[in-house]
Amino acid sequence: MAAPLEAYRSKRDFKVTPEPAGRKATGTPDKSRTAKAATPALSFVIQKHDATRLHYDFRLEMDGVLKSWAVTRGPSLDPAEKRLAVHVEDHPLEYGGFEGTIPKGEYGGGTVILWDRGTWVPVGDPHRGYAKGHLEFELKGEKLHGRWHLVKMQGRPREKRENWLLIKAEDDAARPPGAPDILDEMPDSVKTGRAIADVEDEAPGWSSKTGKIDRKRAKPAARTKPEPVAEAAHPPPLTDPATLKGAKKAAMPAFVEPALASPADVPPAGRRWIHEIKFDGYRLQAHVAAGRVKLLTRTGLDWTKKFGKEIVAALQALPIGTALLDGELVVETANGASDFSALQADLSEGRSDRFVFYAFDLLYLDGYDLRELPLSERKQLLAQVVAQAAPLIRLSQHFEEDGAVVFRHASRLGLEGIVSKVLDSPYRSGRSKSWLKVKGSARQEFVIGGYVPSTTSRRAIGSLVLGVQADGALQPVGRVGTGFSARVAEDLFQTLERMRISASPFGRALTAEEGRQVRFVRPELVAEVEFRAWTADGHLRHASFRGLREDKPAAEIIREKSSMDEKPARRNAPTAEPARSSVKLTHPDRVYWPDAGVTKQGLADYYTEVWPHIAPFITRRPLSLLRCPNGVTGEQFFQKNAWKGLNEAIVLLDDPATAEVEHLISIDDLDGLIALVQSAVLEIHPWGSTVDAWEKPDMIIMDLDPGEGVGWERVIEAAQEVRQRLADAGLAAFVKTSGGKGLHVVAPLKPKAEWPEIKAFTKGLADAMASDSPDHYVATITKAKRPGKILIDYLRNQRGQTAVAPYSTRARAGAPVSAPLAWEELSPAIGPAYFTVLNLPTRLASLGSDPWADFRTAAKPLELGAAAKKKGGGK
Repeated sequence: MAAPLEAYRSKRDFKVTPEPAGRKATGTPDKSRTAKAATPALSFVIQKHDATRLHYDFRLEMDGVLKSWAVTRGPSLDPAEKRLAVHVEDHPLEYGGFEGTIPKGEYGGGTVILWDRGTWVPVGDPHRGYAKGHLEFELKGEKLHGRWHLVKMQGRPREKRENWLLIKAEDDAARPPGAPDILDEMPDSVKTGRAIADVEDEAPGWSSKTGKIDRKRAKPAARTKPEPVAEAAHPPPLTDPATLKGAKKAAMPAFVEPALASPADVPPAGRRWIHEIKFDGYRLQAHVAAGRVKLLTRTGLDWTKKFGKEIVAALQALPIGTALLDGELVVETANGASDFSALQADLSEGRSDRFVFYAFDLLYLDGYDLRELPLSERKQLLAQVVAQAAPLIRLSQHFEEDGAVVFRHASRLGLEGIVSKVLDSPYRSGRSKSWLKVKGSARQEFVIGGYVPSTTSRRAIGSLVLGVQADGALQPVGRVGTGFSARVAEDLFQTLERMRISASPFGRALTAEEGRQVRFVRPELVAEVEFRAWTADGHLRHASFRGLREDKPAAEIIREKSSMDEKPARRNAPTAEPARSSVKLTHPDRVYWPDAGVTKQGLADYYTEVWPHIAPFITRRPLSLLRCPNGVTGEQFFQKNAWKGLNEAIVLLDDPATAEVEHLISIDDLDGLIALVQSAVLEIHPWGSTVDAWEKPDMIIMDLDPGEGVGWERVIEAAQEVRQRLADAGLAAFVKTSGGKGLHVVAPLKPKAEWPEIKAFTKGLADAMASDSPDHYVATITKAKRPGKILIDYLRNQRGQTAVAPYSTRARAGAPVSAPLAWEELSPAIGPAYFTVLNLPTRLASLGSDPWADFRTAAKPLELGAAAKKKGGGK
């Protein structure tokens, strides 16, 4: 057996390199040093290493040595970011204090600084975890904290290096996607406070700029308060605004009217523009002066107390004296996107733990007005100001790529849109052409002129009656009846009841339908509403409530001119008159998803929007349905046979393979689908064959179900492997999120092979994957509960079995849907439940093409001879 440090020492000439040779290590497992509660504590270090390329060496003390991994992009606090960690040779414990320059030509030649250090606590038996390729542990460092995972990846044939993934666990120390990168925030050494450039070609502990390194002297002192020696952060001093050309010495204004973006049809092009994601929250100006903080709305209202103490404390902690920051306060949901409805719900519940302030401009700093500076310089200074403030105060990142590319990416993710800004522009209050906004969906504010009480609750609203200012009066534009959480619907009822008036506030008489059951209110409140289009008679179609806009006066609300009105060809939405259903909904305001505020009407609107896409997958097929009469929080049951009071738009089928009459369920058109909505069907699971060919399926479905501890990136890798194995068998493959935990890989078929043959083929494929990679995959349900593995579920591919349909909703929190994707879209940014009833229509309306547009034309017959020969495909 080779000595533990033999590989390390064989690669180095210690007469040349300053690296430590290290004492002898036995390599014998020392249980006393790896027990969770043992002392002394196990050490860990991360060394920033500028060799052939910059990387970070991650080292854990175990068995008298430092187990080591080269993390190519460094650790990330975002659990969705799985960072490649290449396992390298063990290093001696003495290496944990090394900082200096390895001579060029030597192994690892380059500069090394000690980026982080501390102790680590294993979760479970670390020796067993290390051997099995899954180490879970807690870090207690000067920079990194919380739980982490090191997961060994499946090796490829003839691959020499051993690849692992370093993954941050979901805990209080984690950061969401888009948050500031700790590598940028804290780039310097925790040992000496030096940067890589300061250490290059110098002896350890020595700097040509300062002589012998003294940590107290290494700290910036000009603009920051003295901090204890144990403090991990070593931020560089802020740029003095007095040195910036264009900065004007002046008293700080009490309030600056904000700059506003003008609407545009398409994003601008050219290098003079940068592009930011449009946030879905409250625009606020943070006024910081001598430790006192005010949060002012776009009209100058003081809303400081509205958002709790956490944001205020984070702003107070910034390394500044006086400042004005322009930004947006948001709540980010589990999918990482800002959500105004979630922000409204949190405000209604008195919750403040999810608030985040994204700063995108800096107007004033420490005695200097910065508004005449170019945006590029203001943003550079702003980045310095907020560098140490994460996770509550974050910099709004910008993109310098082509605006159309950025907008397309945002739209594919179902985001609201982008804001484009001229890079060298000064800050100008009011609306201008140097800031442009392009929206991915139709959304604007409307005045609330009345409401209709809920039909299911005595103390809640069912819908709002909306209007806009035109011709000197309030003109009606229709109703919005979905998007209210149960709590918001109750709060609105209490608020509006106190505002009731006897006469209509609208400038014309309402029609009988417009005025049905309406209670009029003073036209003072403003609602933000997302909708699909304007009807010919000037009403909103498929509207969804997003929240109250208390920061905008009702007198200024007019109908906005939208790019969607003039250029429908830019969107993928059909330009023809959309499909309509004749099915009447009872209790349309019944809430099916209380947390997301999706009602029965909202679900019907969603399915009407996606009807052209979902129809081929659910019509003329036997269906298994998940019904939830009282929504997702109530009773749930599957049903495949007829029930009492069935709507006549639902079609009954008799299975030709059975003698008895079963009355299976099917639909032929949109009326059938809306009838399912009326019957509280929240999940639709069709057969893989149609009623025209019961015994010959026209698709294969492979369900990838991850067990506990499996990272999303591994699920993506599994989907790519299934895709390749299907391609080896001559089949095209498409992918969709499950809306639950995993991914579905679907292959269209010419309906020629029968169910037993399809099941045998898919079982062979699943068995082959489990056999080739037993540490990663299982193919039988009985083993599916094993942690760390993915179940390759092929059992959907047999007669009578079903899988959730593309575009079907799921009866889970947040109203997720099973969303078809393009293969190139698979990434950590899109998780299994990322797309929902609320954001998928926006995605579809903005896509250049349907990712599954070629699904049916790609169908091929399963060549059973070839499939049998390949036994499910090869790697």
